[in-house]
Amino acid sequence: MATSTTPAVTTTSRSRWFLPVVAAAWLAGAAGAYFLLTRHFDHALQALPYFILLACPLMHLFMHRRHGHGRQPQDPQQHDR
Repeated sequence: MATSTTPAVTTTSRSRWFLPVVAAAWLAGAAGAYFLLTRHFDHALQALPYFILLACPLMHLFMHRRHGHGRQPQDPQQHDR
């Protein structure tokens, strides 16, 4: 029986700094959203219909990926059924 002598790597160098960077980005985004909404609530409310209209095509684009639209069947016999 041959066993592996290489040690298992549990953490990568990316994961050491990636979590603090993501946490800082979320915190900065939340603080920015808070100050934007508290200081400029009227302007944000005026832009709301445009954000809703923008969300419709974006959701359509990104959500169709999950349903398999535009993909050919893997089994050629499945296509005949």
